[in-house]
Amino acid sequence: MLERVRRRACDFDLLHFHLDYYPFSLFFRQPTPFVTTLHGRLDLPEHQSVFATFSSVPLISISDDQRRPVPNAGWVRTIHHGLPERLLMPQSVRPGYFAFLGRISPEKGVDRAIWIAQRCGVPLKIAAKIDAVDRDYFQAEIRKRLTPPDIEYIGEISDGEKSTFLSGAIALLAPIAWPEPFGLALIEAMACGTPIIAFNRGAIPEIVEDGVTGFVVKDEREAIAAAKRLSQLCRVTIRRRFEERFTARRMAREYVVVYRSLIEFELMRTRQAV
Repeated sequence: MLERVRRRACDFDLLHFHLDYYPFSLFFRQPTPFVTTLHGRLDLPEHQSVFATFSSVPLISISDDQRRPVPNAGWVRTIHHGLPERLLMPQSVRPGYFAFLGRISPEKGVDRAIWIAQRCGVPLKIAAKIDAVDRDYFQAEIRKRLTPPDIEYIGEISDGEKSTFLSGAIALLAPIAWPEPFGLALIEAMACGTPIIAFNRGAIPEIVEDGVTGFVVKDEREAIAAAKRLSQLCRVTIRRRFEERFTARRMAREYVVVYRSLIEFELMRTRQAV
């Protein structure tokens, strides 16, 4: 696929990749400007040599925290993710449970979400997919903790189901156990006006405004204490902060700024070389 794009690179003003570091070597050697958005964690051993070798390749981070393991890479801007403004909307339903949305995996902390919900005496609904790599974890660690209707696994849900699911939640629980680079479930909850209780890991403090759109906590005990303060938060304000910070239109505008600057830089470099 990358080779086919390279053969047509001159047909484009700019190339934008979402393929981790795989395009670096091939596209570093051709004149069409390109940029790569990195979506994963960058604290693995191989990242140090890769980003040292290709230190001038333009990169977009999806959070400032994502950059921390490789601060000297070719970062040009952080652009937070966005959603279409009306993809998810607050619904007129009475919140009655905690929600967990995403993947069932050790790093997502669904076991901690169950513990928090049980200690708070609030039902938990888990809307999550189970990847093949995590199926053994689900069978060994999570299935035995499911006790419907108090702790209920409803499976993976579509975008069309998320507005009702999240609007019906007292809060979204995100007790993550890894340096999450972003976390789309967080802004999906905000789009529905739903507060968030999230562990202070990775990009969480960049997304969740503590005391405004949710609470950023250290551990399970702080999460339980935060649950008692959820009534202090305004769901209308949470939705408004989503509209101000996390729409697809805002994201697209920021990318266009980057595209223009890279194209202009390449034109200037080409003129100077003539």
